[in-house]
Amino acid sequence: MPELSNDSGGSADTQAELQRTVLLTGVDLAQFLGHRDQLIADLERQHPAVQFHARDHVLTLSGPAVQVKAAEQVVSDVLEVARRSGAVSRHDVREATRMVQRGDGPTAAQVLSEPILTVRGNSIRPQTQGQRAYVDGIEHHTVTFGIGPAGTGKTYLAMAKAVQALQRREVAKIILTRPAVEAGERLGYLPGTLEDKIDPYLRPLFDAVGSMMEPEAVPKLIASGTIEVAPLAYMRGRTLNESFVILDEAQNTTPEQMKMFLTRLGYGSKMVVTGDITQVDLPLASSGLRVVNRILRGVDDIHFSELTADDIVRHSLVGRIVDAYTAYEEQKFAETPRDGGKKGQR
Repeated sequence: MPELSNDSGGSADTQAELQRTVLLTGVDLAQFLGHRDQLIADLERQHPAVQFHARDHVLTLSGPAVQVKAAEQVVSDVLEVARRSGAVSRHDVREATRMVQRGDGPTAAQVLSEPILTVRGNSIRPQTQGQRAYVDGIEHHTVTFGIGPAGTGKTYLAMAKAVQALQRREVAKIILTRPAVEAGERLGYLPGTLEDKIDPYLRPLFDAVGSMMEPEAVPKLIASGTIEVAPLAYMRGRTLNESFVILDEAQNTTPEQMKMFLTRLGYGSKMVVTGDITQVDLPLASSGLRVVNRILRGVDDIHFSELTADDIVRHSLVGRIVDAYTAYEEQKFAETPRDGGKKGQR
């Protein structure tokens, strides 16, 4: 915990003014505060009633007593995250504020500060409580489903856990796969060879794993078969032993494809299935991710993590867009007559 001092006393009156100081020790101050004191701007955005002033290694907070005490706890938590894992982000400030407001459960330092990987000085770690629960689910279960909207880190964190497992020699290879189903186009109409047609669907997986390892290592690992990136159809008939297997964009599997994939599980392997059930591109068939959600919930050693707009770590506007679309879909479903509603459902 940081050293705290009370410069002026408060009272039981919630409107009383209070000033507190936090000593910013144990961190690189310039890195902690960020370019042009970005951390201060983020704190001010989350705590508009509190004034923040940083001078040397002293951060002063002043304003209404209740808000100052809450902001002080957020600063303490974020500071501890920085001490344990390096730089902090605006998402850390937002999540720490949300956790302090909830007032129950673990602290932000406990949830956010344990890195999965450190790559070229940058830590890859959960940035929300929902992401931490997802990562813990992967750690403690053989099969984990990560279900949620875009930007919640489903695939990225699964990739990080796969690379971690490979580095620890817990598995012998990483297998990354996704269905080659596209929004609005047909593979047969695209130019080039089969490899050319499939490459756009697999490129995000290449890029993600490439960001987590030394650039020169990835082609060698792919050439040796230690890392395999392939369309889902290539999984048929195989038994995947001692592998960390990730199925991405699983909302675009059919129920038959999902069953086929899950039954490839071999000894010493782990599987992570990620997808967003609101973004189904299948033209007619039901989504295998929706069906499996009903079939396998409650089965031992299978974990379902439900990520929400609160777990989005892209631009904050993305979360508001997701919420708006969710509300629209719920309203549209409520207004659809029950006898004619089946046609529009996937």
